[in-house]
Amino acid sequence: MRMRIKFLGTGGAFDTDYLNSAALLEFRGITLLIDCGFTVFPTLVSKNLVQKVDHVILTHLHNDHCGSLATFLLYKSIVEKSKKPVILYPSEQFKQQLTSFLRIQLKEPEKYAEFVPLDQFEGVIAVDTYGQHSEGLQTYSYIFDNDSRIVYSGDLGKPDVLFEKLERLPAKETCVFHDITFNPENTGHTYYKKLLPYLNGKEMYGYHCDPTQSPPDNPIRLVFFQPHLMA
Repeated sequence: MRMRIKFLGTGGAFDTDYLNSAALLEFRGITLLIDCGFTVFPTLVSKNLVQKVDHVILTHLHNDHCGSLATFLLYKSIVEKSKKPVILYPSEQFKQQLTSFLRIQLKEPEKYAEFVPLDQFEGVIAVDTYGQHSEGLQTYSYIFDNDSRIVYSGDLGKPDVLFEKLERLPAKETCVFHDITFNPENTGHTYYKKLLPYLNGKEMYGYHCDPTQSPPDNPIRLVFFQPHLMA
């Protein structure tokens, strides 16, 4: 079954006109929600997509990536009365951080979600990008591997570690979705010129930005301008 990705938003934390960056990925028979920032739950509701989501994975715990997760879980339980969504987590430490965050709102997160170690789910590679978005913050990029590959950077100031990991994998058709900034002083995200050396042989799209700020010399296509990639 071929993967299909659709974005629910492509903006950064303050680019509210473009909504928080998040995506739905159809992958190995599941519908996986990648990140659940503060605009994501309302977007899922407005597009009648909440019921499709059965798995969730997070890149990190900033509010524009997890801010409506608790509301989403409560809705699945109280309104839909559906089976608990599965939250895939890449490390025990990250699970502890996530459950501590959710416990403030849900008291008992395990009542509303099933937490499953990522290494028990075939086809997803977590790339540890600790401290490369915000000092002291745990972040992850993800590589979704099937007949082809989809790469999702999360928030990443330096792309090297992600592309070094990709280079060590067997050659395969690969589509990279990478956060991007057009301001060289924004070190929490990857300045677009730093991605240029990695364009060769890979399909690449930029997200997590204000698309109106893209300079004329930017060759990287932006998700916002690709209707086939938007939910």
